[in-house]
Amino acid sequence: MSSMQFHNRNTVADLEEGAEFAPKFGADGLITCIVTDHASGRVVMVAHMNQDALARTLETRLATYWSRSRQKLWVKGETSGHTQHVERMQVDCDQDVLLIDVTTAGSGANCHTGRTSCFYRDVVLDGDGGRPGLTTTDQTRHFDPSVVYKSD
Repeated sequence: MSSMQFHNRNTVADLEEGAEFAPKFGADGLITCIVTDHASGRVVMVAHMNQDALARTLETRLATYWSRSRQKLWVKGETSGHTQHVERMQVDCDQDVLLIDVTTAGSGANCHTGRTSCFYRDVVLDGDGGRPGLTTTDQTRHFDPSVVYKSD
């Protein structure tokens, strides 16, 4: 556990215009984090952080998230080697969403499927029978997930 402390959430004016970082974590203890690639500006993933993950990210500059499925902290790329170095962090107006700009080590894969981005499919709005479908827009995999994530 990190000993980093964040500022208290005071007035709306303080949150929206002040210089104190007072992130708002939801009832589940998490804050949403949108992740973009530093070079391209492309959104590569959306993740969540709890207070400890956010503190570790700020301390190490390595993106650390809370895995909702595994219920534990994880440093992005700790298994694959595609770690994310935080270049910039921003917070939205009411401090309940983070936007982080990262440089990814290795081949640049940010998705556990081996792709550059987790957003590799488009929703087909007018699919068969009026039901939406999916079409893959990025077939390129930078690694084979079945080899990299043997224990998952």
